[in-house]
Amino acid sequence: MMGVGFILNTNVGFGLVGREIGLNVCRRRGDGFGKMRMMGGVDGEKVSVLGKNAMSDQSGMRELLDMTGAISRRATRAVRVGDVWIGGGNPVVVQSMINEDTLNIDGAVEAIRKLHEVGCEMVRLTCVSMAHAHAVGFIKQKLRETYQDVPLVADVHHNGMRIALEVAKHVDKVRINPGLYVFEKPQPGRTEYSPEEFKSAKQELKEKLQPLIVSLRDQGKAMRIGVNHGSLAERMMFTYGDTPEGMVESALECVEVCNELDFHNLVISMKASKVPVMLAAYRLLAKRLDERGWDIPLHLGVTEAGDGEYGRIKSTLGIGTLLSEGLGDTIRVSLTEDPIKEIPVCYGILQGLGLRRTMVEYVACPSCGRTLFNLEEVLDKVRKATKHMPSLSIAVMGCIVNGPGEMADADYGYVGKTPGFISLYRGREEIRMVPEADGVQELVALLKEDGVWMDPPTEELTPEPSKAPASVAA
Repeated sequence: MMGVGFILNTNVGFGLVGREIGLNVCRRRGDGFGKMRMMGGVDGEKVSVLGKNAMSDQSGMRELLDMTGAISRRATRAVRVGDVWIGGGNPVVVQSMINEDTLNIDGAVEAIRKLHEVGCEMVRLTCVSMAHAHAVGFIKQKLRETYQDVPLVADVHHNGMRIALEVAKHVDKVRINPGLYVFEKPQPGRTEYSPEEFKSAKQELKEKLQPLIVSLRDQGKAMRIGVNHGSLAERMMFTYGDTPEGMVESALECVEVCNELDFHNLVISMKASKVPVMLAAYRLLAKRLDERGWDIPLHLGVTEAGDGEYGRIKSTLGIGTLLSEGLGDTIRVSLTEDPIKEIPVCYGILQGLGLRRTMVEYVACPSCGRTLFNLEEVLDKVRKATKHMPSLSIAVMGCIVNGPGEMADADYGYVGKTPGFISLYRGREEIRMVPEADGVQELVALLKEDGVWMDPPTEELTPEPSKAPASVAA
């Protein structure tokens, strides 16, 4: 359920994200501060727990929305993929893709399990041949036998009708690229596509898509129409150029075929490696869909973003910008790294926008000459002591000048008061001043007094011996 005004989608987990518990909590700030409570409140605090459909009618909420800066998400249908729902007001879904060869069944199962265990809710794998399609069936079976049923998505590309039909028996969603699903071999010397040629190619796409659409429809499964900027069909290039409009038209003609066959379990993506192109394509797609009354969920991603800091920056710029505009129901950060490293970036984007809560929200000043303690060191100590309680937001501020005001949205605060002493806050209320050496211990004590403290999970208290990581194919 999307957050509007003070209605928060709070997801409580363990480790990086673990299994989440969704709570919709209305925080009352009448006394000058707000405390997040799991259920029911503590010591008479007024906390309202809202029903799942409480915000289905948002009339009269615009003023509150503008006042709080909460994101108003585009209304979409709910699309079921295994036991996960995309769109329909559900939390934005995090997904990734293994880089293991699908023919390596044991390796693929291990890679999928590792991704799922760190919070990836849907896993994609490549399917380039009939042998790969058959292997997916064994992967699905082994996951159920040795772990659990994980929502799987098969990636099908070049002339993939037979492959797609086979793999559709084993996965929860099939992703097709319209520009490659029916490969249009470029003709040397061609200068244009006649209307007749365009219509003929469109009819061929319809004929090749129909069997897959019918299969997915009858099985109650889903499809992603995944358009890539770098692989538009030749006729789209001639008609619209290498533009976002060509990307959008490529997706819309596939949707038309699905509508004709009464298949609506759809998700669409408009991926590009250039952030401005990606932004323009998604915005135009949302506009065209809404004009037609097609409430199809969107899968966001910047394809081939690269690695390291710049890859993360590009992904955050593209995905985060659209999410802030209310667009997007599932995301993937594509990095040229181990896919497991994509998941923290996804959750960082979502938490930064207030769309999901999977870790403690730490508010900390950048430090300056007024700072009364080693801010970086203290923040690290506070994090180590409290990182297992993602329902909280905690501020660590270096001095009293700006601390109390700038940490106003935090549940608790740790503020430099005078040399050698710090003040602990509950919201904006100063609770007590303690010696700096005892600061973290006293913060934990305050959390316990307020009834919000949770002991760390057992595995964090007694970690297992480290194991050598399994090799991952490039």
